Amino acid sequence: MEETETQKSNWLNKEAEKLKETAFDGERKPALKLEENKVITMTIDFSEPFQEWRDQENQSIKKIIPVRVGEADLVWWLNVKNPIYGEIIRLGSEGQTQFKVMQTGTAKATKYNLIKD
Repeated sequence: MEETETQKSNWLNKEAEKLKETAFDGERKPALKLEENKVITMTIDFSEPFQEWRDQENQSIKKIIPVRVGEADLVWWLNVKNPIYGEIIRLGSEGQTQFKVMQTGTAKATKYNLIKD
């Protein structure tokens, strides 16, 4: 019985360590919710490096991008492998902060498109 309890606590301790690794420690703001086929205008805050969250289960990295939509300060959780992430970084390095974005598809078929004027 004692060995079973030790195995149980070892498993739980390992799981607790995993949670620490993936915990988000930045400022908590509501997440940006995009609607399919609707264009939104956002301003991205490039003043600080984006927070990062590592999804161990899916082996992905998401950047937590601070955005302003209208009067609301939100965060956009964006996978670094998403092609729009590279576009945003490139345009941000050129001084652009305002973007028009449209989402197409949902769930795994979600795509983001930058709308250029």
